[in-house]
Amino acid sequence: MLSEILLLFFAGLLGGILNSIAGGGSFITFPALLLVGVPPISANATNTFASCSGYISGSWAFRHELKQIKDQLPRFILLSLTGGIAGAWLLLQTPEQAFEAAIPWLLLFATVLFIFGGQLNNLLRKHGSQHKHASLAASAALGVLLLGVCLYGGFFNAGLGIITLSYLALAGYTNINTMNGLKLLVSSFVSIIAIVLFIHDGVIAWYEGTIVLLGTLSGGYTAAHMSRKLPQHWVRNFVIVASILITLYFFYDVYLR
Repeated sequence: MLSEILLLFFAGLLGGILNSIAGGGSFITFPALLLVGVPPISANATNTFASCSGYISGSWAFRHELKQIKDQLPRFILLSLTGGIAGAWLLLQTPEQAFEAAIPWLLLFATVLFIFGGQLNNLLRKHGSQHKHASLAASAALGVLLLGVCLYGGFFNAGLGIITLSYLALAGYTNINTMNGLKLLVSSFVSIIAIVLFIHDGVIAWYEGTIVLLGTLSGGYTAAHMSRKLPQHWVRNFVIVASILITLYFFYDVYLR
């Protein structure tokens, strides 16, 4: 019993740190919940519940960065709530095995998008400056893409941070601290609305989830301050390495194990 408590707490602690710096904390917390015997669908919902505290505390730590773009926040919040509840509903309607097979490919796409998102955005902006309607179409497409990212987060929390960072890179954000703040804000609202649906459906394992939650709460706030003080290229390189490792793990877990 004590060993399970320690396992879940330290998994939450490490997951909260990883979520605040680069995303992908579910790489640690979701398998930990499975390891102590929580069924897969319940582990997925419980992981969303447990990770939420780290998202919220991390968002608060980045509040100064978020204030600088406060006029953009309502759009992010609205799309996060809409996509989050739609994704959570789909999770409760869909066999988990079908989605698990797609996870490695989604993470691979997200990793490539984060690495090359800046170059792609430069091409979009160059094309948009020459063609006004193309610029409007690109803006609308980015809104639809963000909705899809949030739907993914409500459906399966693992990799949400990396995919959100990938989206932000494509959307033209370059300050890694602002990107981390927005990533955590999106993750917070996606998780909050999904948790409401999970509670209604009764799929959260409260005991195990609370232990992980305490760990993520501690790790998320601490790591947010750490990442702000680090050089931006260090944090970006850490994001790239973490996303590659997480993607390789899921390919191994789904196709080779």
